[in-house]
Amino acid sequence: MADLIELRAQHNRLAMLPDSIGRLRNPRELWLRGNGLESLPPSAADLRELRHLDLRENALAELPGMLAGLPRLRQLDVRSNHLTRLPDWVVAMPSLEKPDLRWNPCGLAPQMVTTLERRGRIVLT
Repeated sequence: MADLIELRAQHNRLAMLPDSIGRLRNPRELWLRGNGLESLPPSAADLRELRHLDLRENALAELPGMLAGLPRLRQLDVRSNHLTRLPDWVVAMPSLEKPDLRWNPCGLAPQMVTTLERRGRIVLT
């Protein structure tokens, strides 16, 4: 299991991920849509090869700061959560191509939206 490349755990009523998730060596995709996740374990910061993270339809109130340390993360889908703000580090992530933020009560600073739009890196509607 340590060599797992893709993990699909959608609609499994997960309230939390085990801290052992960080022991996976090379996952490139995590599909966690439709669970009850309110946060991610700190060990998720060890998923350095992660490129796609699908957290749609969970219960996240904020984006975990540890995501900023994932150097290869290109796609971040957080549609339909409870996000009220977008942290500054999202704009600074060089590899992040398109954060999908639709259907959140997110209040984004206009300058942040402009910067992300200029790079073609944001989906709001």
